[in-house]
Amino acid sequence: LLCPACAADLPRLQQPGCPHCALPTPNGEPCGRCLSHPRHFDAARAAFRYEFPLDRLIQSFKYGHRLALGAWFGRQIASLADGLAADVVMPLPLHIERLRERGFNQAVEIARPLARALDLPLDTATSSRTRHTPAQAGLPWRERAKNIRGAFHCSRDMSGQRVLLVDDVMTTGASLDECARTLKLHGAAEVVVLVVARTLPRP
Repeated sequence: LLCPACAADLPRLQQPGCPHCALPTPNGEPCGRCLSHPRHFDAARAAFRYEFPLDRLIQSFKYGHRLALGAWFGRQIASLADGLAADVVMPLPLHIERLRERGFNQAVEIARPLARALDLPLDTATSSRTRHTPAQAGLPWRERAKNIRGAFHCSRDMSGQRVLLVDDVMTTGASLDECARTLKLHGAAEVVVLVVARTLPRP
């Protein structure tokens, strides 16, 4: 899908960054936001910055139905799992209404090749989204956590399970954090977020 030269030009995220949310920090130390407001997920890793032209690729994948990009994205984030011990790969679920609108869950399309590359089971059934909330992208940052509160359901005991939670883009991380909270309430021992791209705060 991308020639080596074009792939090399994509905006890779600075490593190491904050171990909790993947934002760049000078020496890989935790950022101020994560120190003052700890996340429910244990760590987050992202392959790219959500900037041109990577943002256009994700939009083409998500809204233009170029599903072949999902496999490419999944392979790109497989290396982010180096050194991680995990039991299962889970895509961030979509509400059934959003799934009907879009026709597919972009997180599933990324998680499937990732699970294959890591030789881990893919679980698309345990976690579900039970509330159809307004799109996070249309809300101010401070409203996103409130919007997503209580939106996820976990259908089984997750005791001791180490989860790789997958999505395409992390902005505030509110949806991923709420899903991780739900999984932890059902016994998950660890939730690590893997995303294709991280949105950086504007200066």
